[in-house]
Amino acid sequence: MIYFLVGIGGIVGAGLRFLFSLLFNHQILHGFPLATFITNIIGCFLIGWFTTFLVRLKFLHPPIITALTTGLIGSFTTFSTFSVETIHLITSSNWEIAIFYVYISLLGGLLFSWFGYCLGHFNWKKKIGGEV
Repeated sequence: MIYFLVGIGGIVGAGLRFLFSLLFNHQILHGFPLATFITNIIGCFLIGWFTTFLVRLKFLHPPIITALTTGLIGSFTTFSTFSVETIHLITSSNWEIAIFYVYISLLGGLLFSWFGYCLGHFNWKKKIGGEV
């Protein structure tokens, strides 16, 4: 059953990823791959929040959590596209954009994972009536 749920999550995540590429690929800023960047940053935030808050809720069964994190978010975010886009920027002699893209993706990913973690922690403390 868990394989089926992860597969369904993967289908939804991949569909959302494709939708984001359609929405934001026209918004390329001087060669900067905005669609992949936005997708990955949102995914980092969500995975931070999901694994901090949703995991602690007892009404969601572990297979559902796995479907949301591994299936949906795992297929929504895209390290492979990030890597190929970076190589494309380098081979097109867009070194400045490539370096900026790698730097801002790494820093932004860590920062938004941290924001998601903090929000999840805040939500959990608020839910259980603890200090925030």
